[in-house]
Amino acid sequence: MLEIEPGSVALSLWSPPYFVGKNYEKDETFESWQLLLKKVIENHALVLKSGGFLAINIADILCFKDENMPKIQALNISNQKCKVTREMVLEARQKYPNYNRYQLAKLLGCSEQTIDRRLHGNNIRGGKYQTQTRVKLVGHYLEKYAQDMGIYLYDKRVWVKDPSWANSQWTSNTLKAVSEFEDLYIFWKPGEYIIDRNKLSTEEWKEWGARGIWYINSVRANDDHEAKFPEELATRIIRLYSAEGDLVLDPFMGSGTTAIAATKTGRKYIGIEKEYCYVKLAENRLKQQTFVQLKLPLNLA
Repeated sequence: MLEIEPGSVALSLWSPPYFVGKNYEKDETFESWQLLLKKVIENHALVLKSGGFLAINIADILCFKDENMPKIQALNISNQKCKVTREMVLEARQKYPNYNRYQLAKLLGCSEQTIDRRLHGNNIRGGKYQTQTRVKLVGHYLEKYAQDMGIYLYDKRVWVKDPSWANSQWTSNTLKAVSEFEDLYIFWKPGEYIIDRNKLSTEEWKEWGARGIWYINSVRANDDHEAKFPEELATRIIRLYSAEGDLVLDPFMGSGTTAIAATKTGRKYIGIEKEYCYVKLAENRLKQQTFVQLKLPLNLA
C-alpha cells in the first residue's frame, strides 16, 4: 500500500480475514489478526484522498475461543436419545444406595455418562474438555484504529445474506441464532465529497441507496476461494461511494470481485493479494470479464 500514490484512492473496499480458521489465516493469533487490521487501516490515512471513503465488510466472531469462559451446559430435551430422567436415577439410587454409576447404568439400561449427566447437570457443549466459545464484537476495534488515524466512522449498513445453515449446525444444540448477516462499516477521511443523485436511478435510491439493510444472496459456490462476497455487494458500494474514473482499492483482493465490479462500473482499481493462487485466480477472472464486458485488452502488469 505504501507504493500507492498518496491521496489517490477515492474508495477502498475490502473484506479482511474474519479470524474464523480459514486456511489462509490458520496461523494467525487474535493479536496478530488485530495488528494486521490496524496496520492496513493506518495505511489508508496516506492513500485515501480527502473526502474519500473506506468500506469494510466484516462479521463479528461468533465462536471466539476463550479459556476463561465457563462451561456452557444445555439440556436439549427435544433431542434426548435416552429416556432415562433425573427422577428415575434418583429413585434407583434411593432404592440401591450402594450402587455406583456403572451399576445404576446397567440397572436402568443406559450409559454411565447418562447417569453422570442426569445427576450433575453437566451437559457441556462440545464435551467437558472442549474450550468454550463466545461472541466477540469486532466493530469497535475498526473504529478505534481508524479514528486514531483521523478517519471517522461515517455510516454502518447491514448485509443480510441467506442463512448459512451448513456452517451453523452447531446452533442445533443452543439458543443461538443462525448466522445470516454481516456488517458494512463506512469510514470517511475528512474533506469534501460530492453527492450526485444521478449516479443511481430513483428506484435504486429507494430500494438500497438510502436503506440501511441490504438483502443480497451470498455466493453459492466457494469452490475456487473460501470466502467470496457477491459481486452485487461490491457493485452497490462502488456506485454509491465513488464516481466513474475514480480509483478503487482492495488490499485483500482474493478472487478479484472488487476489481470486476470496478471494471464494470467504469472505475480504475488496485488489488493487493498475498496468496499467489488467488492472484492468478483474480487475473484469470479479470481477463474473462474484460473480454466479455469491455472487449479491451487488460494490462495486468
